[in-house]
Amino acid sequence: MEPVAYVAESIGYIPFRLQYGTPRRTRSVFKRLLLSICGAGFALVLPEAASAGGDLTPLLPPSSVTSSTVPPNGDSNPYGVAFVPEGFPRFGTIDPGDLLVSNFNNKANLQGTGTTIVKIVRNSKPVVFFSGSGLGLSTALGVLKAGFVLVGNVPTTDGTSTTVKAGSLLVLNRTGDIVAQWTPAMAKIDGPWDLTIFDQGNQAKVFVSNVLNGTVVRLDVAVSEDGVQIKAATQIASGYQFRADAAALVVGPTGLAYDPQRDVLYVASTVDNAVFALFGAGNTKHDGGKGVLIYADNAHLHGPLGLALGPNGDLFTANGDAINADSKQPSEIVEFTTQGRFVAQLSVDPAQGGAFGLAFSQTRSDFVRFAAVDDNVPNITVWRLPFDDSGR
Repeated sequence: MEPVAYVAESIGYIPFRLQYGTPRRTRSVFKRLLLSICGAGFALVLPEAASAGGDLTPLLPPSSVTSSTVPPNGDSNPYGVAFVPEGFPRFGTIDPGDLLVSNFNNKANLQGTGTTIVKIVRNSKPVVFFSGSGLGLSTALGVLKAGFVLVGNVPTTDGTSTTVKAGSLLVLNRTGDIVAQWTPAMAKIDGPWDLTIFDQGNQAKVFVSNVLNGTVVRLDVAVSEDGVQIKAATQIASGYQFRADAAALVVGPTGLAYDPQRDVLYVASTVDNAVFALFGAGNTKHDGGKGVLIYADNAHLHGPLGLALGPNGDLFTANGDAINADSKQPSEIVEFTTQGRFVAQLSVDPAQGGAFGLAFSQTRSDFVRFAAVDDNVPNITVWRLPFDDSGR
C-alpha cells in the first residue's frame, strides 16, 4: 500500500499521499513533524488502515490564510477558483501566483446574478479583476499562461431556475477586458458550469461541463497574443443526470480534472453522486456517454461539485450537500484515488452547502498551495502544503 500523509487541523484534516521514491531524508523530517502535531494538541484522525498499518505518516498542519471573497459591490456565493500560472505575462492587473475567484450571486444573494471575478489579497479585501453585468459567473474559471482568463456564466433574472439561461464563455485579457464571447452555438455549451484547461502554449484543450443538458464538450483552441480562437467543439460525454433544484438552482455534471499523461478526463456528476473517467478525452471525436464509473461512495460523496487532480495523483472533490446530504458530514472536501479508494476528508464549514470550488497551484520545489472556498461565509482558505516531488 502506498504511504499516506495527513495534514491535521482543528477542523479536520487534509491529506497528502507520499509517492514511493520520496527521499529518506524527507521521510524522516515528516516523522519528526508528527511529534509537533501531538505537542500542539491537534487532533489527528486516521482511517482504520492507518492505525492497523504504520505506513501512514502525518504532516504538521501547514500555514493557511483565510480571506474574504466579497468585492465592493457585495457579490457573494464564490464558485470558481483558479491560480494564475507561471509564464503569465506581466504588466496586467494579475500576475503569476495570484488567486482568482468568480462570484455567482449578487449582493441580494440571488443566484445567477453575480458579475465579478476578484483577485484574493492576503489579509485584506479582494481586488476586482473583472466586473460585468447580467452574468452569474460559474465554477468554470481557468487561466491560460499566454495571458487570458476564461470564465463561464449561467445567468438568471430573478435568482430562480425558471429564468436560467444557457449562458456563455467569456475570454478576458490580463487587464480584465472582454476580448471574446463564446456563445452556445459556437462552443456547444448549455450552462457552462465548470471547466478545466490543458494548456500547451499556442494551443489548448478546454473541457466544459454543461449543467443544463448533462454533457461535456472539448474545445480545441488556438492561442496567440491577439486572443483565443475555437478551432473545434466536440461533445465527448453525455447522459449525466441534471435538473433544477430549489436550493442549488441547478445541479448536473460539474467538476472536471484532466490527466494529460494518461489522456483521461475525470467528471464529478452531482446528481449521479459519482465520479466518472473518460479515457481518450483529449483526442476523441465521439461522444463516450458517461465514461467509466470510478468512484461511487454514498458514505463520503454528497453531491460532488468542484474537482481537482492533486500533485500526488489523487482526486479532490467538494461536496455541495444538495444530494445525499448528511448533517454529520457538512461541506466536506474528499480525497480519493483514481482507482476509487477513499483516502480522507476535510470539512470547510460546520453547516452544509459551503464547499464548492477548489484548486491546486503549480507545484514548486518543496510546496504546493491548495485553495477552497466556503460560500456560506463567504471566504476562501489557502493552505501552503509541504510537498516533495523530487523522487517522482
